[in-house]
Amino acid sequence: MYKINEIFYSLQGEGFYTGTPAVFVRFSGCNLHCAFCDTQHQEGEMMSLQEIVDKVNKYPIAPLIVLTGGEPSLFIDEAFVAELKQKTKKKITIETNGTRPLPTNLDWVTLSPKTAFEGGDLEPCVLKQCDELKVVYLGQDLAQYDDIEAKHRFLQPCFCEDEMLCKANMKACVEAVMQNPGWRLSLQIHRILNIR
Repeated sequence: MYKINEIFYSLQGEGFYTGTPAVFVRFSGCNLHCAFCDTQHQEGEMMSLQEIVDKVNKYPIAPLIVLTGGEPSLFIDEAFVAELKQKTKKKITIETNGTRPLPTNLDWVTLSPKTAFEGGDLEPCVLKQCDELKVVYLGQDLAQYDDIEAKHRFLQPCFCEDEMLCKANMKACVEAVMQNPGWRLSLQIHRILNIR
């Protein structure tokens, strides 16, 4: 059984697959406690893998499943991914903080390490290879990510409720990308479009 916060169909709003329709499977529970996290980890319902498959299959045209959280690597393994892939016929992607090893049969790995933040329980990032590295940028030294092998590197401004702080975060992120052309800007377009 898996504690699932929600399963929904929307557009991927961040990173490489921005704008792509996807079914999001959001797990409850995380090993970190980032102050800016938008997931309510106490909420959720216990679901079997078959119940997850049944909900995902309500959206047959979606080409992607995004396993997100929370931290999905705390709950999934190779058998989970294999069965989900076989029963849904979809590409399986994951968004992870990188503090746990991952099943090797995932189709796409988005690594978003959180080791640069204060105020929370931090664990070292153990993943050193991914398809996409997505860093929530708050002015940290980008050299700390040099040892991570990634096909694509994205900086994303930290979203916050304070409009002035959000604008400052955006400006700093744009400047960092301009100074570091190996990185690209990723915006949370789902927030801009006011969709899930």
